[in-house]
Order: sequence, then structure tokens, then C-alpha cells
Amino acid sequence: MRSITSTSRKNTLRAAALVASAAMVVVGVQSGSASASADRASGATPALSAGQRVAAIKDAQGAAAGTAAKLGLGGKEKLVVRDVIKDANGTVHTRYERTFDGLPVLGGDLVVHEAKSGSRSVDKATDADIAVPTTTPAQAPAAAKKSALSAAAEEKTAKADTQAPRKVIWAASGKPVLAYETVVTGVQKDGTPSKLHVITDAATGKKLFQREGVHTGTGTSTYSGKVSLTTTKGASGFTLTDAARGGHKTYDLNQGTSGTGALYTDSDDVWGGGRQTAGVDAHYGAAVTWDFYKNVLGRTGIKNDGQAAYSRVHYGNGYVNAFWDDECFCMTYGDGENNANPLTSLDVAAHEMSHGVTSATANLNYSGESGGLNEATSDIFGTAAEFYANNSTDVGDYLIGEKIDINGDGTPLRYMDKPSKDGGSKDYWSSSLGNNDVHYSSGPANHFFYLLSEGSGAKTINGVSYNSPTYNSSKVTGIGRDKATKIWYKALTTYFTSTTNYKAARAGTLKATADLYGSTSTEYKTVAAAWTAINVK
Repeated sequence: MRSITSTSRKNTLRAAALVASAAMVVVGVQSGSASASADRASGATPALSAGQRVAAIKDAQGAAAGTAAKLGLGGKEKLVVRDVIKDANGTVHTRYERTFDGLPVLGGDLVVHEAKSGSRSVDKATDADIAVPTTTPAQAPAAAKKSALSAAAEEKTAKADTQAPRKVIWAASGKPVLAYETVVTGVQKDGTPSKLHVITDAATGKKLFQREGVHTGTGTSTYSGKVSLTTTKGASGFTLTDAARGGHKTYDLNQGTSGTGALYTDSDDVWGGGRQTAGVDAHYGAAVTWDFYKNVLGRTGIKNDGQAAYSRVHYGNGYVNAFWDDECFCMTYGDGENNANPLTSLDVAAHEMSHGVTSATANLNYSGESGGLNEATSDIFGTAAEFYANNSTDVGDYLIGEKIDINGDGTPLRYMDKPSKDGGSKDYWSSSLGNNDVHYSSGPANHFFYLLSEGSGAKTINGVSYNSPTYNSSKVTGIGRDKATKIWYKALTTYFTSTTNYKAARAGTLKATADLYGSTSTEYKTVAAAWTAINVK
């Protein structure tokens, strides 16, 4: 389950005793930071236009057979293009999934980097040869269903029901094997919808892996004061439809748990109060997240295709959570305990929508070290978006979930400067890191981002005091949050794969930094120093 907090911490959740006034909203376009062109000039990867991207993907798919041959893939393997990114210097990064004898290869993804000169390099999720002796399973699909339902029972998934298992090649860990992927739908114990993906060995029936397809998170409504929204005028008034950002719509589920609900409408376009306030915060959070990705990182929409997601608020009854779902491509918010505090804060929106970006790019497996990097990515971009918003009511900081008071003592959920202050997260990498819950194994990557941005030692930023240590007692001088954000984004979108671990993340961010700033730059040396400072050498 992809959540902003671990299950054990979530079980201790208490509703924050916050009384928020209704946010009065006027129409307008949310102001951003520097222009996209200025940001790109300083290092962000320039996005292809929607038409250019479609054409590039089509061309790459047409040449996929030749690319597979050049890479030395087997005769039964084929490449399927997921994305194409082109750098300002002409280098093209093409992300592929693989099939074997017509079956999807999970953990077989790779990225081909081709320079303008024609030189080529590859980052693979696995170096193993993709080959299995047979694609005829020894186990019947019924055995995979049984295993999947057993996994769901361990997770206490209610109303569990399985879809038909599909045959796949499992290559994300160890020797590739023929396997089944079974999706169990139902309801998690906290009321969140569940889409549990379970991988079982088709020869032995052994469970190999499982992941939750609905990405959940926890927060509280910050009610960001008087903010600007983009709305659309209709025949009978205005709607929360943002035509400036891919047509993002915000709906009121009215305590329902399915469908889209009712699109928010208002006669005078002055929004706020009552049930509207949750819609206002969700609409604002989506707009800020869209603008952050577009203006800072050159990404238009979560899938980089110019298409918006949508938001649903007032989900369920007393539902203390929020979640991102790839299948509906939407963000959904509950109203908290006693339906008193809708969980529609900006940090929740940016964190959870960033899970969508990770899914659309590196698709980091939500387990072990790659799972920690997945969770850290949402913390990193959620933090960067909060700073980008420049909202005086919720100022930017390196504290995760600081508005929630989940511990009941006013402390935040996570600390990026010294993750261990939360009592569970790890400050540094160790060989056992992958055995921890992903919210705790995210700690070293969050720590890396803080050190890269701000450096080590004591300092105060926006009124918050930090004191960041290092594993080797070294002193790190930060390069600034904007550069650190762009480096992480480029590594995620061009060098990380589904199985990237901390060692590979170091290599990927160094390659990304060399692309953006040069391999002899201060930025490159600082990235290396920040990784060493969290014991990734």
C-alpha cells in the first residue's frame, strides 16, 4: 500500500483539532515561479510538444525490432515503447517495456540513451537474460487465485474478489520465471479501495511479490487562505473545471465511494464555505502541482501528455485518508474522523500525485529499496511543490505532514534533515535497509535530498530550525533546492528503472547531474558527496 505513513503509524492517527475558516476564493490563474523557458535554460529537461511526443513514440515503436536486435535481445523478446524524452543537446532517452513470447516481462523495463553522435548506452531493470524453458504453467490459474486471496486476507482486505490471473514473466528479482499476476479488488482495513497485485510462481505456486495498486496518504486541510482558481463558466453558473491545466475537474462524492460524484458548481464564482471548501483546497492543490511540474520541470501533466487527472472529495464516511489511483487517474480525499476535517491539504495532493508521475516513468517497485525510493520521490516533489506554492499560510519546509499532528504532540510525520527523529526512519543506507517499511527506508533518500539542497549542520529556513548530520562527519554545502529537484527528476525520468536501488540511484543521479551541469561541476561533486554522507558509496 503506497501511503504517506506506515500502517502501524496510521493506526495511531488522531484527528487534528483544527478550526479553519472558510476560504473565500476569487477567479484567476495561480501565479508560479520563474518561466518555463528560464527554468529549462538552467537545467530542466525540455519537454517535447504533445504532437512531437506522439510522433517520437510512434517512430521509436516502428524501429523497436531493430533496437532489440542491436541490444542483443533474444528472438522471442520484443520492445514496447512507453515514453520518449529529448534533451536540449539532442540526446534521446527512450523507455521500453519488454515482452517474451507475447507475455509481459515484469521487471524487464529498460531505457536506451542515444546521443546526437549516435553513441548509445542502456539502463536496465535487470541484467538477467529473459528466457524460460516453457510458457506452459505447471500450476493452474486457480492456484494463483488462492495465493492472491491468502495475501489479501493477510492484509485484512474486505470484500476481496480476484480478476482472472494473467501469465507474465517475473524478472524483477532473481532468475526470470514464468508467473501469474492476479489482482485482488476489495477494501483495505481503513476504508481505502484495494487493488492488490500478487505475483505467484507458475511452476511452484509460491508467492513472489505483492504490491498495492491504490496509493494512499494522510494529511489535513490547510485551507490555504485566499487563493486564485481557474474555473469555467457554463450555462447555469461556474464549475470547478480548470481549462488552463488539461481540464482538471473537482467533484463532490457526497460521502459515496464510487463514481465521480457531482461536479462542483457555483452561481457567482466566489467559492468557499461548507462543502465547497474541500473542493477549493483540492482544486488549488491540483493546480499548484500541475504548475510546479510544468514551470519547474517542463512536464505537462502527470503523464506528460497534457491531460489532467481529476479530484474527488468527501469520500466515504469518517474516512481518514486520501489516495491516488492509476486506473481512474484521479485523486480522492476523505473527510477525516467524524467528517470534520477533509484531508485536502497541498502536501497531500503533491505527494500523492507524484506517485502518478513515478508510475508513468521509472515505475519503481513498491518494495525493498526501490519502494523506499518511490516513497522518497513523493516526499521530495511534495516538498518542492510546497516551496514552489509560496503560500504564506503553509510555508515551504522540509517537514513531512507537519500539519497533521499524527503523534499528538505537534511533531511532524517525517523529517528530511534527520529522518531518524521520527523514531523509525533511517538516516543512512545499510545492507538491511530494504527490510524496513518503505516509509522508513525512504529516510536516506530524503536525507540525501536535504543535504544536496541545503547542506549539513544547523540552520533556520522559513522559521524552521534544522540540524543535519552526516554518516562520515563530513561537511556538505548544498547546491540549492531547485537544482536538487531537477537532478532527481531527470534521474527518475531518464535513468531509474523499476528495480533501481540506492546504489543505482547514486549512479543515476550522477549521470543526470553530468547531463545538466557537467561531470566536473560543483553540482556533480556535491551529489557524490551527499550520497557518501548517507553511506551510499
